Amino acid sequence: MNVDRLSVAVPAELGSAVREAATKRGVSVSTWMSEAAEAMLRNQLLGEALDAWQAENGAFTEEELEAAAAILHGQGSTKRRAG
Repeated sequence: MNVDRLSVAVPAELGSAVREAATKRGVSVSTWMSEAAEAMLRNQLLGEALDAWQAENGAFTEEELEAAAAILHGQGSTKRRAG
């Protein structure tokens, strides 16, 4: 695997929290930071996709938002309704 070495500066409290979190997971700080960056990028791409969908189809309804929240919290069905 190719790697790109980066040097980052973070507030001391954040650095301590990152080291602690990495230790709890049994991974290196580099692995933990890479996974955190990947998660942030996925969230950014998801947000962009949702914005694009709404631009084409209109804003999500309250019912759609509530159904999505229920699924995310394990309380709803992931079955699609015929549209």
